[in-house]
This record gives sequence, C-alpha cells and structure tokens, in this order.
Amino acid sequence: MAYRFVSVEVGDRIATVTLNHPPSNVLGTAVLQELDDIFSGLEASDTVRVVILTAGGRYFCPGADIKELAQVGTAHQGSELSGRGQALLNRIERFDKPVIAAINGPCLGGGLELAMACHIRVATAGTQLGLPEIKLGLIPGFGGTQRLPRIIGPSKAAELILTGETLTSEEALVLGLINRVVPAGEVLAQAKAMAAMVTSKGRLATQAALRAIRTGLDSPLAEGLARESELFGELCETADKKEGTTAFLQKRPPAFTDR
Repeated sequence: MAYRFVSVEVGDRIATVTLNHPPSNVLGTAVLQELDDIFSGLEASDTVRVVILTAGGRYFCPGADIKELAQVGTAHQGSELSGRGQALLNRIERFDKPVIAAINGPCLGGGLELAMACHIRVATAGTQLGLPEIKLGLIPGFGGTQRLPRIIGPSKAAELILTGETLTSEEALVLGLINRVVPAGEVLAQAKAMAAMVTSKGRLATQAALRAIRTGLDSPLAEGLARESELFGELCETADKKEGTTAFLQKRPPAFTDR
C-alpha cells in the first residue's frame, strides 16, 4: 500500500520505514495515522524481523505540526492528541521485533519522543536532540516526560524538559540517550549493519529478550526476574537452543530455524 508521508521498503528481513514529509518531517495527525497503519502491517508480517525508522531530507523530525497544534484549544482536544501519539509510541516500544531509530538530522519534541520509543538509537554526528515544548507553553505529550527520565535519569531529564535546551548527539551518547554516533551519511548503513546482526540470531530468543526487558521496565525487580526465568525456561525447549549450544561446542556458526 502506498502512503503519502511515509515509505516502507523490505529486504533481507529488514523493513526500513522512512518519514518523507517535506520540508522537515513534522508529526501531523496524518503522519501518525500512516505510521500506525504501517506498524500494524509490520507486526503481522512473517518476513520482517527488524524495523529501521529513519527520515528523508535534512531532518529526522522536529516534532509536532505547530500549525495543527495552534488549532488545539481545549483540554479534551489536547488530551486526545496526546493520547493518539502515546498509543502509537507505546505500540512501537512494545513491538516484539527490534526497532532501530536511524536519526539522520535534528530530532526534537515529538521526533525525540518517537526515537525514544524505539529500542535502539543511532544518530549522525553533531545532530541536535531535545524536548523544547516548554518554549511553547507546553510539556512533552507523546511520552517524553516518562521515557526520558527512565533513559537518562530524572535529574538530567528535568533539566532538559524544564529549560527546553538541546543536546548534541555526542552529549546524548554520554548520557545513554543514543547508542552510537556515526559520521554524516552513514547512519542508515550503520543501522542496517546492526539490524543484520540481529537477524542472524534466532527470532524466538530475540522476541523473548524484548519481552523480558519490557517486563522489567514495567514491573518491580522480583517480577522482572520471574519473567526472565520463565522465558529462559521456554527457550530451553526450542530447537534453536539445541542448535545454538551444539554449534558452539562444534565450533561452527549456528543455523537457527526459529523453532
């Protein structure tokens, strides 16, 4: 299916989802809807193992469409817009397939919130990242006040949210907000290389790892540990576990079959 603001390419079990809403890839309602439709399809796909989320042009995403946002004048409208964005980002965060953000340019406001919902983030050197909503008399509404403190800690998150100041990708790397910083023009290639490393592993173990991490973020430590043990036990009965351990002992690469 063709979309107006987002494109999708699939190859080698990797889906590349590209924001293509010139000039800066703002997150308007139509873009959010297209992303929701696309991720629904990718979730059901048996051929896609990893998703890369990137953008065309100079920007990754500067956030919400301010012209659209200016028309929001009631608490109900604001909560509805926030809820729509949160629902999409929650879906991405809870995806059973790894989602890698390939951040090719400025990543601000809703754009950073979108990137934070991804499991891994790779950014171009010198890229600006931040949550500047406070400068509009607002707060982040797509999950930024919740995800940023969980990723970099509450104190630094409060500083960034309350001042609206930005970080460079290099500063974000030190804080753990970004996984890797790469030279300009290489971000998509690096993301694809990382995705290929993931696709070479067994799907069942990859899926279980994401589920265990997700439970740990949502639950007390004891619950997370119990879920980890449960998933570990389930994997011990799989053909992939047998193949992985056998291949290790035989000093050869494993040939996983996702069973």
